Amino acid sequence: MMDADRRDPAAASPSRDGADMHGLHPFMLLKRAMPRGLYWRSLIIIVAPMVLLQFVVTYVFLERHWQLVTERLSAKTVAEIALLLNEYQENPTPERAARISARASQSLGLPVAFLDGEQLPEAPSSASGLLADSLNDELRRRVARPYWINTGNYTDYVDIRIAYDGGVMRVLTPASHVYASNSHIFLVWMFSTSVVLIIVALLFLRNQIRPIERLAEAAESFGMGRDLPNYRPQGASEVRRAAQAFMDMRARIQRQIEQRTAMLAGVSHDLRTPLTRFKLQLAMLGDSPELADLREDVAEMERMLDDYLEFARGHQGEASELTDLAELIEEVREDSRRKGHEVRLELHGDLTLPLRRNAFKRCLTNVVDNAGKYAEHVWVTAIRDADKDGDGGSIDIFVDDDGQGIPDEQLEEVFRPFYRLDAARNLDKGGTGLGLAIARDIARGHGGDITLSRSPMGGLRAIINLPV
Repeated sequence: MMDADRRDPAAASPSRDGADMHGLHPFMLLKRAMPRGLYWRSLIIIVAPMVLLQFVVTYVFLERHWQLVTERLSAKTVAEIALLLNEYQENPTPERAARISARASQSLGLPVAFLDGEQLPEAPSSASGLLADSLNDELRRRVARPYWINTGNYTDYVDIRIAYDGGVMRVLTPASHVYASNSHIFLVWMFSTSVVLIIVALLFLRNQIRPIERLAEAAESFGMGRDLPNYRPQGASEVRRAAQAFMDMRARIQRQIEQRTAMLAGVSHDLRTPLTRFKLQLAMLGDSPELADLREDVAEMERMLDDYLEFARGHQGEASELTDLAELIEEVREDSRRKGHEVRLELHGDLTLPLRRNAFKRCLTNVVDNAGKYAEHVWVTAIRDADKDGDGGSIDIFVDDDGQGIPDEQLEEVFRPFYRLDAARNLDKGGTGLGLAIARDIARGHGGDITLSRSPMGGLRAIINLPV
């Protein structure tokens, strides 16, 4: 029952997202498809224009290059064929045909045959594309005779046949004579240089973005109350400025905390001294009903002073250490049992994380004790959830009770310092109204938070969230 209620909010969010997908603009879809990390976004900014440029160069330059070269080669080849045909027609004898064929093969590299009595194939030319168009244009312009060409029957040759009076001149011209066939070299060079440029971009971006990642990690660690060993500004000048500004801000915050701690230590000493004198004087006056009430007032003042100083001191002054949260929760349960509260535990997963142990124990104790004061049963459940991005995820601690609960409109108000409820359930009965304020301050000092809601057990549910 507890797990089903706990998962309801998370399970509801995909449905809301799915409903929003129906009204998404195409740019919103593109934004969602973009990677989230700065490294990959920067890489796309560099690679995308380069790839686009390669396509443009390939289409514009190579297309024009192939077209121009093919047209000139075709013109040259057709001019040679026209010259040989004209020479043969001046004296169309078998001997002259043999001499022209031998000279064409030896000097021009053109296999030529004069086939008397032959006719052009009845099938239409099977040529198409840039080469065929170029040959057709040149043959119509230079030869002006019926012709037939085929570029598909042979891999290395183009079959050209031209009709003359009494026969057909057949030429098997090499494909390299009429078509630019070395374009693959340009493509290989273009691809190789692109790969080299992408590798250089990868290395350069990695070195530029690593200082930003370290700055983000330092800021997150500081926000969670963890130490920042061996951190120093690195990278580009703008990143160094941001890192130095962060370090200056951290130093100012630490100085402020140290000054406040020193002031509170002095205030604590000054206030406890007269309280100690009051207690000594009361102890010397003996026992009486009037003095008993006075002693209770002095004890109440001492408890209030402890709460005020604890709230003002916060969670500073304690170093983070790797803590087994399961063990810490067990300690809190034993303390609650000694106070007469029955607490049931349910622990799931690895619950080890860096914590200010004593401070967080105070946080958890405040929440569990508040639940125990106003309910017969208390349930504490701790679960570790893996993060979607593959990081450490978070740990959620659910503290449920079966008490009266509090109104929904006051679920956030109770975290205000010195706030008291007028209803039957007062979260700090007999106290100062600082219990939950201290607990939330400690949770937020670890990078987490505390929220309140209705419990499936009928009372109040406190959820303590901690990033790992």
